[in-house]
Amino acid sequence: SVCFLGVWGGEFSILRSPQSVVFRDGSWPIPGERIPDVAALTMGFSVEEDLPWPGLAVGDLFHRPRATVLVTVKGVDKMALPVKGFSYPIENAVPFSLDSVANAIHTLFSEETPVVLQLAPSEERVYMVGKANSVFEDLSVTLRQLRNRLFQDNSILSSLPLNSLSRNNEVDLLFLSELQVLHDIASLLSRHKHLAKDHSPDLYSLELSGLEEVGKRYGEDSQQFKDASQILVDSLQKFADEMFNLYGGNAVVEVVAVKEFNSPLIRKTRSILQSSQSEKENPYNLAYPYNYDYSVIFNIILWMMIGLALAVIVISYNLWNMDPGYDSIIYRMTNQKIRMD
Repeated sequence: SVCFLGVWGGEFSILRSPQSVVFRDGSWPIPGERIPDVAALTMGFSVEEDLPWPGLAVGDLFHRPRATVLVTVKGVDKMALPVKGFSYPIENAVPFSLDSVANAIHTLFSEETPVVLQLAPSEERVYMVGKANSVFEDLSVTLRQLRNRLFQDNSILSSLPLNSLSRNNEVDLLFLSELQVLHDIASLLSRHKHLAKDHSPDLYSLELSGLEEVGKRYGEDSQQFKDASQILVDSLQKFADEMFNLYGGNAVVEVVAVKEFNSPLIRKTRSILQSSQSEKENPYNLAYPYNYDYSVIFNIILWMMIGLALAVIVISYNLWNMDPGYDSIIYRMTNQKIRMD
């Protein structure tokens, strides 16, 4: 028998992906803290630690996706997404961010200014870098802007079936405003299609917590929560299809559904008045772990020393066997000067 240790909470789903990125069908759990590494590997970036997760295959190394879209949905463990995608359980759902992926994009494509957008509408937290500042400058990010956007003529309220949801409830408006953000991102990007055709990869990270607030307000067994869940599933699938088509079928759209994140470990502190106790940092005399750049630095230094040693040997051999009368210009000039005198 196989025993799985850990806390299961959440689901990691792949809605759309190109042929160059290969996901395998299975129920392999993915650690919550390694989700950013999955996003980095799908874009062709390296990670500090190897990811022994069989859900992601190697794929085509010469054709990487031009965009990665990651949507985090809080308040539900699992969503009724279409069967054509891939879903994996999340082990130890801890808070994560795609800052490492964004930093890798900035480092490798700093001159091309790629689109990097990280947004959490309910928290009014937004981070836009590169061409995203000009593309999404009209995007509503604050709660007041989102509410005003909902009551405009071209909002989703005119075409979205609300069912049991109400336009007069603040919790429902928060949930609908997040769906409006999804619609506006795809709409604004469709006006700047040339950005989706450049060579620099783009990154979109969205965090939606409106469904969680609906569950707290009405309960998870309520009709409002069921209607909101179905509306969110339809909106996410539509958003995934639009983003996938805007990038010409070369984008990865991922969804992380988690009911609630596990609280991170609290750092232990102690007072400065506490008596200090001598504690050995390495009681078992184990070797320190090497950095992942160790092999590169070792090879550079090794072959440089070998090259210098061979150069010294060759130079010393030639100097030792040198004929002063023919090989040295000093002796030749001296002999000619003597003959002329």
